[in-house]
Amino acid sequence: MTIHWCGTGLSAIPGLRRLIEAGHKVTVWNRTVEKARDEVGDLTDDIRAFDIDALGAVLEKGDVIVSMLPGDWHVPLAELAIEKGAHFVSSSYIAPEMRALDDKAREAGVALVNEVGLDPGIDHLMAHALVDDYRASDAFDPGNHLSFISYCGGIPKNPNPFRYKFSWSPLGVLKALRSPSRSIRDYAPLDVARPWDAISTYVAPLPTPESFEVYPNRDSIPFMQQYHFEEHWPVKEFVRGTLRLNGWSDAWADVFREIETLEGPEGDARLKEMSDQFWAENAYDDGEPDRVVLCVGLKAEKDGQTVWHKTYVMDAWGDERGSAMARLVSIPVSLAVEAVLNRAIPAGVHAAPSDPKLVQAWMAEIDKLAQHLQVVDHTA
Repeated sequence: MTIHWCGTGLSAIPGLRRLIEAGHKVTVWNRTVEKARDEVGDLTDDIRAFDIDALGAVLEKGDVIVSMLPGDWHVPLAELAIEKGAHFVSSSYIAPEMRALDDKAREAGVALVNEVGLDPGIDHLMAHALVDDYRASDAFDPGNHLSFISYCGGIPKNPNPFRYKFSWSPLGVLKALRSPSRSIRDYAPLDVARPWDAISTYVAPLPTPESFEVYPNRDSIPFMQQYHFEEHWPVKEFVRGTLRLNGWSDAWADVFREIETLEGPEGDARLKEMSDQFWAENAYDDGEPDRVVLCVGLKAEKDGQTVWHKTYVMDAWGDERGSAMARLVSIPVSLAVEAVLNRAIPAGVHAAPSDPKLVQAWMAEIDKLAQHLQVVDHTA
């Protein structure tokens, strides 16, 4: 069985190298063969120019396609996988078009696994572990009032005046700032048109507690079902969001103001111009360390008193192994590939696993990737 790893961008390499070094049969596909050779040519010469027809011609039943390509490619590659009886893995959010392939994937007996990077990915594992831990605790009561938070951010290890640095094209970050979000606050859905309208402060329970700016992103509400929240549980707060250095909203105030005014093709052109400028001014220098902070917490209250409260807190930064972002996105992808090959994930469309054995095994691997990872028990 061959792993067909498509895309050797900045966040793909550690997981790809891990699979090759472990002795798996891997074919590397990339738009430019030379770039891929620069990254993994010391380990393999099975590197080909990415072309979906060429991939289809060699894809065999039981193989795994890994898509680290732009999001537009995920569904076509997943459809190709179904057609050939192969599996599919990506770190991206499950799009409605991907979700719609569930029946076909089950019929074909293939797994289409998504959301197995950092966020989404590691955050899901932490959420599943917390919910399972809470359910098994003496404090568990279906009537308890629950608050759930999940905040993740890639931030510079050495802060700069812009309070942010870019690992890849800033265009994605700028476009995300134009996206509405939905979460739960004070037991009711909170709809926010722009992230900067909902910035709040969060103190991460690191060994030395640290304050960050946070805001909700995307639609958090469907994740309640994914994390096995029961419909009748009272939920006071439920938010998945983005974490930024303090001072970020002030440093970006002019950016926010301009983004609000941009419309149509001219607006898109200006966004691209801004992206190019930010890339020139605020990209990471060679060898400059990035940092990733991820906090996932669950709190249960009864009669206004906290009866159970734990938070996973992870802090990782770039070191001799490369960037924290690349490790934390791509190595969970490689774990998902191995789980698929071992038939540990059933047929159909899936996000990061909730199976306790897989969650614990993956978290043990992730512990090696971060400089700090612990579960803080606030009630102990």
